[in-house]
Amino acid sequence: MKQQFALAPTGRGEAPAGRKHSPPTDLRPANNPAPSTVGGPAVAPLRAAIFGLISNYNGLNRISLRKLTFFLQMKYSTFCALLALLGLVWASPRIAQAQAPAAPAVVVGTGSLTGTVLDSLKKEPVPYATVVLLPPAPNDKPITGVAADDQGRFSLVKLSPGPARLRVSYVGYGTQTRAVTITAGATAVPTFRLPVAGTALAEAVVIGTKPVVEVKPDRLVYNADQDVTNAGGTAADVLRKAPLLAVDGDGNVKMRGSGNFKVLVNNKPSPTMAQNLAEALKGIPADQIKTIEVITTPPAKYDGEGTAGIINIVLKKGVSQGLNGRVSANGGNRSAGGNGSLNFREGKFNFTSSLSAGTNFGPSEFLRDRTGFLVQGTDLLTQRSAGNYRGGYYYATLGADYDLSEHQSFSLAGSLNGYRGNNNNDLVNRYTAPNAALNKLFTRATNSTYQHFNGELTGTYTRTFAQARREWSVLGQVARNVGANNYDLSQFPNSDVALDLSRTDYRERSENRTPATEYTAQTDFVQPFGEKKTLEFGLKSIWRRTGAVGTVDGFTPGRTADFVRLPDRSTDFDYDQDVQAAYGTYSFSAGKKLNLSLGSRLERTALAGNFRTTESSFSRSYLTFLPNGFAQYALSDMSSLRLAYSRRITRPYIYYLNPFVNRQDTLNISSGNPNLDPEITDSYELSYNTNGKAGSLNVSGSVRRTGNAIESVRTPTGSPGVTAETFANVASNVFYQLNFYGSFKPMPKWDVSGGPDVSYIVRRSPSLGIQRSGFAASLNLNTSYKLPKNYTVQAFGYGALAGPELQGKGLGYLFYSLGAKKTFLKDKADLTVNVSNPFNSYTVFGNTLSTPAFEERSEYRAYQRSFRVSFGYRFGQEQQGKRRKSISNDDVKGGGSKQGGQ
Repeated sequence: MKQQFALAPTGRGEAPAGRKHSPPTDLRPANNPAPSTVGGPAVAPLRAAIFGLISNYNGLNRISLRKLTFFLQMKYSTFCALLALLGLVWASPRIAQAQAPAAPAVVVGTGSLTGTVLDSLKKEPVPYATVVLLPPAPNDKPITGVAADDQGRFSLVKLSPGPARLRVSYVGYGTQTRAVTITAGATAVPTFRLPVAGTALAEAVVIGTKPVVEVKPDRLVYNADQDVTNAGGTAADVLRKAPLLAVDGDGNVKMRGSGNFKVLVNNKPSPTMAQNLAEALKGIPADQIKTIEVITTPPAKYDGEGTAGIINIVLKKGVSQGLNGRVSANGGNRSAGGNGSLNFREGKFNFTSSLSAGTNFGPSEFLRDRTGFLVQGTDLLTQRSAGNYRGGYYYATLGADYDLSEHQSFSLAGSLNGYRGNNNNDLVNRYTAPNAALNKLFTRATNSTYQHFNGELTGTYTRTFAQARREWSVLGQVARNVGANNYDLSQFPNSDVALDLSRTDYRERSENRTPATEYTAQTDFVQPFGEKKTLEFGLKSIWRRTGAVGTVDGFTPGRTADFVRLPDRSTDFDYDQDVQAAYGTYSFSAGKKLNLSLGSRLERTALAGNFRTTESSFSRSYLTFLPNGFAQYALSDMSSLRLAYSRRITRPYIYYLNPFVNRQDTLNISSGNPNLDPEITDSYELSYNTNGKAGSLNVSGSVRRTGNAIESVRTPTGSPGVTAETFANVASNVFYQLNFYGSFKPMPKWDVSGGPDVSYIVRRSPSLGIQRSGFAASLNLNTSYKLPKNYTVQAFGYGALAGPELQGKGLGYLFYSLGAKKTFLKDKADLTVNVSNPFNSYTVFGNTLSTPAFEERSEYRAYQRSFRVSFGYRFGQEQQGKRRKSISNDDVKGGGSKQGGQ
């Protein structure tokens, strides 16, 4: 039988900055015959490998008993999960039939071969490519083999001198075989440049493209630069099309039905993203985005993120040698803007930059109908709001990398992100009570303005070693975020339209600022032990200084001569949050097909608050132990099973903590809660991944449990028709989910990707006396077709069904878009036309609430019928992503998009 090698495929493409792939199992055939034991020949080597790890002290590279004990002290549920996967492997008849016989022992010599594997088009490393040493032709029986590291580097050692061949392959690429001569010493092999699968033709290589979606064992990757319907849009438009994500009409993002996640840019956080995600996403142009990575079970090196996982936005940057860049402009009935980038590399120095600016505009409409249950009877509230919004943004980045020596490099990266705008709307309020004397009719005309600025500077020193995969890095970051939200309103009694200011009976104005500063220091070390074992550990500290200052002035004609300060409506507080963390992860192979990783993270949190308006303060600290681990079994070189467990923490951010009471809508007031505790979530996931020439498929089942979830809570007040909203740790939520996502090519020029997401959600709140459960589902579909003469057409659709919320349920909705692109000027220019929701003037988003005190239905009408034309021009040499270490402060919960209410 042909010798089988265990390789858990990870898909192809570049690993994002700051992330390391888990290396696949060793490719060397076993030197010892499989023991004949109960379970058949398939499980005997696996059984022997597992028992060998337990009984052979040297099998763990002489790790001390204390370290071994640390790794075995996993949470009991993690151990059970891993044991379940081993049991599945033990009993699988399919594996038993596919097990190959043991190969003869390899003759040990003194020679070695080293080299690098690159993508022939992008000149990027091909992580974990399969490198096999073969005898001279025509004998194809493997001598030994190895997997390249995450930089595409490989090393074969202890080889006997003589002629041989090297064969290099990877999923999604063509295979290359090259004759080599092994000497008694070290031999450097010329770089292998693998062509994209299906693009090799005799000695010629033609340009190929990546699929829109790539399925990898630990994440789903949406290649935004391959989707023509993104041209001229923003990051919000791109996230809407990524697998497992949903974006509503107000810019609020959900991942697998949950708003509790973290968004990173180039694998590092942005305070702007944490504070107001919906607005921040409008400031990043789609033309600058390379990929969106959806990571559902992040490893221990990432900060704790509560439930759904991490969304990593990877921007385009870098160049192999020389200079390149891009300029583009777009315009339509909902947005307009332009952006550009300039990059160059000369020798050891690499420089990247980008600048974009634009505006968004359009109408807005909101409806609310509420029925209250009073002792005297029922009351009714009807609200209708109509208005217009307009906002502008800018986004700029600068980055520089310098190779100090062969194994040392330094990088400096900075970014500026700002946005501002205003929203004018008239809110008509009609309240009908059992007592007619309490009936109200009035209109509030409000002009709201917002302005936010975020600046970040990150420096990184990286030290690599002659030993492959060994690496040490030190990182530092400083970030400054300043936000301002103001409003000015006028109230007109007994009128359903706004009137002249002389007709107002009350006016109000407010200013609210939320300054914040973050300082971060981090160090990470990766130490391989041979080719099968890797130890990662690191330290990190984050110092956050934030707060809020808010004032409200009121003016009542006939009572006050002018605006007067309302002290009971003001807020002034500081909030400090310090986080120190240490993590460790040990990854190893238990047999030729099974990879395991055990890790944990210990975090200390120190909180301090000073509320000057109430002359009160608090301080406290706590430790949190966050274990995680995964087991991945290679069913073949194209498919694998993966079982993962993680415990994560999510801390509330300023949006949830700010006690400022917003009374723009006097019948629906809202405020934050500075006494919130962090969320703790346990996540379990079992997934099946396969990649092949026909396409790729990911099927995953997961369970997420959060015992102290932060939820938005609406309650009646003592005033007729008035409700108050705040946030509280009042719920226990469980998500049972089944996700299917795949991509395939029905025809050579036709790509289709997408799949359904089905959830059963259980929400319990003993303090509120609430238990709700039910199903939620969504469907994501994306398809493109390449026409002759460099034309491409593409279509996207997303539909969601209503799901249960703590006090009600959401509303289902449908979004779809069409696009066409023409490439010309020797493939340097693109002209793209996009249209969204052409057959619907608006899309309805919202929810319903049902409590013992009232029932309510709210609708936000997003006018998403839009068209957009964009033109882009590329100049210079081809782009390449430069790998750069980055900081990932992904441990907080909050944002204007309500990142956190599941």
